[in-house]
Amino acid sequence: MQVLGIDVGGSGIKGALVDSETGELTSERIRLKTPPGFEIDKVTNTIKRLIGRFDFDGPVGVGFPAAVAQGIVLTAPTAHHVPGWLGQAVDQRFSEAAGRDVKVLNDADAAGLAEVRFGAGKAIDGVVITVTLGTGVGAGLFMDGKLVPNLEVGKLYLAGHKNVVEQYMAGRIKKEQGLKWKEYAERMKEFCLHVEHIFSPSLIIIGGGVSKKHKKFLPDGKLKRTRVVPASMQNEAGIVGAALWAVG
Repeated sequence: MQVLGIDVGGSGIKGALVDSETGELTSERIRLKTPPGFEIDKVTNTIKRLIGRFDFDGPVGVGFPAAVAQGIVLTAPTAHHVPGWLGQAVDQRFSEAAGRDVKVLNDADAAGLAEVRFGAGKAIDGVVITVTLGTGVGAGLFMDGKLVPNLEVGKLYLAGHKNVVEQYMAGRIKKEQGLKWKEYAERMKEFCLHVEHIFSPSLIIIGGGVSKKHKKFLPDGKLKRTRVVPASMQNEAGIVGAALWAVG
């Protein structure tokens, strides 16, 4: 089945048609610039325009940088603390704007869905946690392949630290603090051990732009009990996962 998946990012809103049975993109990926102020009306209009660029009238899924439950925004969008989003019924708002059914989920959950269905977490039983390292630290929690939405591991505190995880080892933190790969690897292992202790997952999958250099910072092999592996879907994960959400 062909579905339109959209990934809302800080600088760009990207979309493509996806074969929901294979996870492959079936169209060119189109990108529009994210409105600088991330105002709700402007973002809604940009999503409407992006949908209109495709010769397609079927279901649409949108990965969005906030916690979303039953189509309602629960937290301020990551890196865009602008008023107007909290409590918004974005499923309804985007559907009315586009004139078709649109379903919205957290962007890290979308990337995780793609990894668990088609990528590094495929056919893995038990608890799997996907982590997206970028401006913040996003995550997806899965039990036997089924999503438990809105896992905010970026808001966890590690023992002995004043700041939350996303202020300690998000992808942008390495650059901002000028961390060497060895230093970043130590932080990553500390984080993964904490996640292992709390959730006892079978597998931790690390994604986000920085994961392209995973050999420089991911823990080798296992932690105490848990395997840690790089994501395999890369830039297509958010689009593919959003499309999967649209069709259940």
